[in-house]
Amino acid sequence: MKHKLLKSVALLAASTAVLAACSNSSSTSSSSAEAGQELTIYVDGQYEAYINEAKAAFEKENEGVTVTVKTGDALTGLDNLSLDNQSGSAPDVMMAPYDRVGSLGSEGQLSEVKLAETSKTDETTETLVTSGGKVYGSPAVIETLVAYYNKDLVSAAPKTFAELEELAKDSKYAFAGEEGKTSAFLADWTNFYYAYGLLSGYGGYVFGENGTNPKDIGLANDGAIKAIEYAKTWYEKWPQGLQDASAAGNLIQTQFTEGKTAVIIDGPWKASALKDAGVNYGVATIPTLADGKAYSAFGGGKAWVIPAGSKNPDLAQKFVDHLTSTEQQKAFYDATNEVPANTEAREYAVSKNDELTTAVINQFASAQPMPNISEMSTVWEPAANMLFEAVSGKKDPKTAATDAVKLIEDTIAQKYGN
Repeated sequence: MKHKLLKSVALLAASTAVLAACSNSSSTSSSSAEAGQELTIYVDGQYEAYINEAKAAFEKENEGVTVTVKTGDALTGLDNLSLDNQSGSAPDVMMAPYDRVGSLGSEGQLSEVKLAETSKTDETTETLVTSGGKVYGSPAVIETLVAYYNKDLVSAAPKTFAELEELAKDSKYAFAGEEGKTSAFLADWTNFYYAYGLLSGYGGYVFGENGTNPKDIGLANDGAIKAIEYAKTWYEKWPQGLQDASAAGNLIQTQFTEGKTAVIIDGPWKASALKDAGVNYGVATIPTLADGKAYSAFGGGKAWVIPAGSKNPDLAQKFVDHLTSTEQQKAFYDATNEVPANTEAREYAVSKNDELTTAVINQFASAQPMPNISEMSTVWEPAANMLFEAVSGKKDPKTAATDAVKLIEDTIAQKYGN
């Protein structure tokens, strides 16, 4: 009886406390609701300095909230997400590449996210975080391929592929040891990620309906075949080593850093290596294709996501909104030099007059969102083999493309039943 009496007294005290809390102002009530709450954010080590500043501002604005920062390899964290969600050890907020957001979301590993008006997203970035009509991330960073050019070799970046073809006729770019070969312009087109902008510029595509229909594969249509045929004309001019998928990237970088190549296609992540090598380089949008169309490379980058196992998804959403606000996206750019997804913060980034930033933003305008459905995983290897087989002469472009699409279709049917 004594135990029951004590329990009743405790319940009465708790009820009284609740009534007292309700009598306070709405702002005090909101603050009380968040007091003592904790969030854990997991990021790659390179973002630790920025995230500590961001969390300090968030904690100041949300009294009683504590944000704990954990660092580690970002992709490993995503690979472990299924187990972490099940065990209850998943963080509340993480960063994920766009091409992982859709698949993780559709697999039930991520919570849905609401895109705040203050995040200033655009159509492309919204597509990158959407799968099956549901949004699984808030855009943070944009990336796409750009053109790097050696300012000691050319006074300005070529604007068309016709200019690149003329450049290739200059004997100063003759590749030593291989008669008739040139290194004036180089691109790793046996890597499908780098070649896609060429194919899409001619009318090829991976999946129909803006990358959402895996039953419609456009890698063997007339446009894609024309693009592969055009790529083959370059491989006839290029050193044999560019057909070696495992070594082509290193060959391209070596030729460029040694001043033997005027123009290459690569991503913003390449800039630091070129700077360290002492190259006097410039950055620009990729030259317009021979058909007059833009080189429509994949649009990519990263988003802030909320794991399904978050212990406090509402507060996590609030923190994500904080991170993608214009003010925080400006701070993110200042700390990392990575181009912000927030369109207002992009304008701020352009105002800094950084060539790389401006080139990425301008190129992103013509970029195509990389399909983020799970079926995309079946594309990479067959598409790369398609390009190698065509440019090496093992198969004609049409046969190589048709065979690749058939393999992708068969793999999708086997893995996904589509």
